[in-house]
Amino acid sequence: MTSEVLTLIRKLVRNMDNYQYHIYTPYRVCPLGAHVDHQHGLVTGFAINKGVDLWFNVRDDSKVRLTSLSFEGDVEFDLAMRTEVREKHWGDYARGAKYALKKRFELSKGIDGVIKGSLPVGGLSSSAAVLIAYVMAFAKANGIRLQPFEVVQIASEAEREYIGLNNGILDQSCIALGKKDGLLFLDCDTNDYRIISRNPNMPDFEIGIFFSGLTRSLVNSDYNLRVYECKTAAWNMLAYHNQPLKTFDKTFLRDIPKETFDKTRDMMPLRFARRAEHFYSEYRRVRQGVTAWETGNLQRFGKLSFDSCESSIHNYECGSPELISIYNIMRPLQGVYGGRFSGAGFKGAVIALVDPKYKEQIEKELTEKYLNEYPEYAETFKVYWVKPDDGARFVAAELRN
Repeated sequence: MTSEVLTLIRKLVRNMDNYQYHIYTPYRVCPLGAHVDHQHGLVTGFAINKGVDLWFNVRDDSKVRLTSLSFEGDVEFDLAMRTEVREKHWGDYARGAKYALKKRFELSKGIDGVIKGSLPVGGLSSSAAVLIAYVMAFAKANGIRLQPFEVVQIASEAEREYIGLNNGILDQSCIALGKKDGLLFLDCDTNDYRIISRNPNMPDFEIGIFFSGLTRSLVNSDYNLRVYECKTAAWNMLAYHNQPLKTFDKTFLRDIPKETFDKTRDMMPLRFARRAEHFYSEYRRVRQGVTAWETGNLQRFGKLSFDSCESSIHNYECGSPELISIYNIMRPLQGVYGGRFSGAGFKGAVIALVDPKYKEQIEKELTEKYLNEYPEYAETFKVYWVKPDDGARFVAAELRN
């Protein structure tokens, strides 16, 4: 980072109090329910106490001017103009928020804003956090009142239709709906959700985030391919049972009973059978995990998270060699209740629920063993410790000082 950039950052930070509004949108982790939201499965998640901050003022015209403290370059566009094509630049997320909002509302007031992320880590849904921040900011500037789940739907649509990622609603739901004292349980088919309060008998835990040192863009990874493979598995099952086929965008594994899969799994190509196996087994694990959480059985909950990761590796077939190495090193360590890949599982990070008493020991042993295997990541491998937090919100002025 150049001295000129550092000078600019210091100047902007000193001037944050000059902004009228401050939005905080947390990152998220998903201990159970990975890779199934796009098939309308069951998911769980936490918002965490690291995330994205957006400070902004409302303009009198429709211009948007943004500066990032995390990425180079400025962004400028007009809300009143037709939405531009993607530029493969950090400003695309602001344009995506504009795109999805303009399908529903008139936008006449722009913003001047500064945005900043708190962790340079893939796999925590930073893109969804950024999109939610922009959706909330543009809505506020234009007097649009959105319910939390409307924010989820608009941000998800922006990422799916404008950014080009065939996602579900897991990421946005955790970020917008999360509560620091509970676990989000969401049905991605019906959109029903509830926050399950933490059982008072549950042991204390913190969340470890073990960043491999690799970064990735999901749009250019196998993420979208896995979505298509799941849908193809569903098509296979329908075809083998002479059932009418829906269009690809209306085809989901959730609509096909597990009994149908059991009868057809040996007929379809192995890769499609494995994707379906992950979906149906993850559905069961989430149900079991919710029961474990409700009863305060963190050991059982953690074991299910481990099992989820095993299915991600062997059935969903995601996970770089680096992520798999971190997972294998982390799993037997004393004080680790459970964990899995975070996010899509293509590079990024591994998460773990851990007993806080063993944090230092876990970090030391994991770092030594991982860097012994991958010394090239000595400068980029990182360990972070976080806790569950409340979801996206406006920060009151008195809390900003």
